[in-house]
Amino acid sequence: MAGATLRGMDTPLPPAQELALIDRELAHLDARRGYLLARREWLLRSAAPAGWAAPAGWGAAAAPVPGAGRGPEASAPGAQNVLLTLGAVLLAVAALAFTLVSWGSLGIGGRAAVLAAVTAGALAAPALLVRRGLRSTAESVAAVGLLLTVLDAYALYAVAFTGADGTAYAAGAAAVLAALWAAYGAVLPRLAVPAPAAVLAVQLPLPLAALAAEAGPVAFGWALLATAALDGALAAVPACAGWLRARAAWTAAAVWVPAGLLGAGALLAAAVRLAAAGSAGAAAGPALLAAGCAVLGVAVAWRFPSAAVAASAGGLAAVAALAGPVLPEVSGGWAAVAVLAAALPLLGAAAAGGVPGSVRRGLGAAGAAVASLVALWGLAAAGRAVAGRLSVVREAWEATAPADAHGPGAAAVVALLLAGGAAWWARRMPSLRLAARPQRPAGPAPAATPAAGPAAAGAAAVVCGWAALFAAPLGYGLPVAAVLGAQLAVTAASALLAVRPAAAAADGPARAAAALCAAAGAVAVSLAALDGRAATFAVLGAVGAGSAAVAARRTAPAAVRAGGAVLAVAAAAGLVAAAGALAGLSAPRWSLPLLAVPAAVAAAGPRLGRVRVPAEAAAAAAGVVAVLLPAGRPALWSAACALAGVVCAGAAVRSERRRLGWAAAVLGVAAAWLRLWESGVAAVEAYTLPVTAAALAVGFVRRRRDPLASSWTAYGPGLAATLLPSLAAVWGDGHWLRPLLLGAGALAVTLAGARRRLQAPLLLGGACLAAVAVHELAPYVVQVAGLLPRWVLPALAGLLLLAVGATYEKRLRDARRLREALGRLV
Repeated sequence: MAGATLRGMDTPLPPAQELALIDRELAHLDARRGYLLARREWLLRSAAPAGWAAPAGWGAAAAPVPGAGRGPEASAPGAQNVLLTLGAVLLAVAALAFTLVSWGSLGIGGRAAVLAAVTAGALAAPALLVRRGLRSTAESVAAVGLLLTVLDAYALYAVAFTGADGTAYAAGAAAVLAALWAAYGAVLPRLAVPAPAAVLAVQLPLPLAALAAEAGPVAFGWALLATAALDGALAAVPACAGWLRARAAWTAAAVWVPAGLLGAGALLAAAVRLAAAGSAGAAAGPALLAAGCAVLGVAVAWRFPSAAVAASAGGLAAVAALAGPVLPEVSGGWAAVAVLAAALPLLGAAAAGGVPGSVRRGLGAAGAAVASLVALWGLAAAGRAVAGRLSVVREAWEATAPADAHGPGAAAVVALLLAGGAAWWARRMPSLRLAARPQRPAGPAPAATPAAGPAAAGAAAVVCGWAALFAAPLGYGLPVAAVLGAQLAVTAASALLAVRPAAAAADGPARAAAALCAAAGAVAVSLAALDGRAATFAVLGAVGAGSAAVAARRTAPAAVRAGGAVLAVAAAAGLVAAAGALAGLSAPRWSLPLLAVPAAVAAAGPRLGRVRVPAEAAAAAAGVVAVLLPAGRPALWSAACALAGVVCAGAAVRSERRRLGWAAAVLGVAAAWLRLWESGVAAVEAYTLPVTAAALAVGFVRRRRDPLASSWTAYGPGLAATLLPSLAAVWGDGHWLRPLLLGAGALAVTLAGARRRLQAPLLLGGACLAAVAVHELAPYVVQVAGLLPRWVLPALAGLLLLAVGATYEKRLRDARRLREALGRLV
């Protein structure tokens, strides 16, 4: 039939059109089928016709109709499993209660008969249930039978072995039960419960035996380690692993949970005893246990490629085994050096050939973790040493403690050098590069990106090496000049590393780290140079020259050049301040010489090239410091503001720095105000009129360039700067001169606004004039109101309300006309 149908479907249509025709026909068929199924469902719900019966197989083939009704919320197997589990739990509770409560009411024979009969029945029933296809029921009954064997063991101890040690008996019983459950699972291979039960039971014999023998922590650790090794063997031996996987898919994976916990416990026991050891002999036993943990971890990772974490744990255990016997014999920071020396072979093993990738990755990660911790300790020691040396800032150019008073110690220096060398060597390891680049599916090669592992290793090597060499001179009693010279040399070397061309993409983080180290070194050595006058000028000069050279190097990264420009400007400012101090000037008087630095940067301008912006930002910071230094001395402060305004005005001459004109205006106004304050001028107009004149001039120029600009933008700020403060002063001034002058000025502003049809002068001047008039007439109004009878005011108010109400519509029209007239003003 199929062949005939296919032969009958031969058409002269092209394949594309034939496919489209077939798709349309199938869509029509699907729509018709859905309609027929819905109609059938409706007929069945109403009433089935007499004598009608569904065709054979129709009920199984019919698709469910959406909205026909809710199905069962739980599947039949799910409900069955819940019932079986609940029944097994109830039986287990009943058996436990019987054993603990009703056991004493039976004789020896009765007890043996009951336990034997119930256990034998529970263990034999699953075989019959499995043959009948009731596997879930068989699993539940088998679980009850296994629990009954535990109760049998307890009953046997209570009757026949009452004098035996409980812990030792529990160890032996756990071993026997593990063997029996494993044999039971082998007899009934289709049951999944006995295999995991045997795996869990085999975890107990050795630890319980160690507890029964009152073994020490090391012996107990060996028991844990042996049990973990047994778990690893169960998962590694093909026969055992296959037997476990045949029973349950999760059983073999579940072996790793107790194995990991037991191995961690053994390693913890070794670490605790190594920490408490007082001599190399006392540490030999725990070190041997740690070595056993290392062997087990590496063996597991060697056998299972996905268990790299086991190799990491083994690497940490190897470090403990190698360094443990040495730690009691060393003191101070040399213990960290010993730990680092024990971790270095792990990095070498990570690069060895013929070793599985999981082992290399795990050992490399362990070695890197230990080296990182030791490096952090060394960096903290070096940082404390450098920070302690900076205490000379509090007593600049005075006698201070010798340079070796804050030394980091030789151990920290050695540790940092070893960690830096290891990191620099590790960045060349192929295993590190492979670990940093995960496998990609076949396809087009992606764009080359620097590997994270080598990049981080290179940066760590630079930081460790710089910290060691920068802090090392502090611990050898060298003269201050020698210490500063050595630190300058280290800083220069870091700067050279930062500006050299990158040989590979992975060298970028190392260059960035070198740049940061050079900047930190420059700042630290500059502050430490305050120990003496000659040292200050020499170090600041060297830092400034070197930073300028870095900023001028065109092949250096942009960020490095920007940092060099900032440091060069900062060093120049420091030199100027030091010169002022050497000349005997007080700190506030340094402000005027300091402004020479931003003036020089502003004069250089475009000639600075790509470092112009960072250089000008640093110069601006120096200018802010210069302006704030004389705070509290109005005369000197005024001069500093005026000079700073001149510098900003000179920089604003260039078109790309026009906005500095606002800063120049603000500084000029501040200088004038400070001078007036110093001269004792109290009239507010003396402070506001210059601002108003400058603002009105700017507004006039803007209106000339842009006739459509609003008068509020052009003249509003300038007029408000004088009118509002003067109006506030009028209300507190009892003299007649200020109101007269303010009123005349407001009248002039109002007339000018009306003549030029400008909204801002008209409204501001008119409002100010009205306020002045109210202020002047207020005393007379109060006097007249005091002479009139009290009924006059309510009467006048009533007349006013009547007049407003009678002319309400006319007033509205007048208000609209006034609003329109004001709206037509600019």
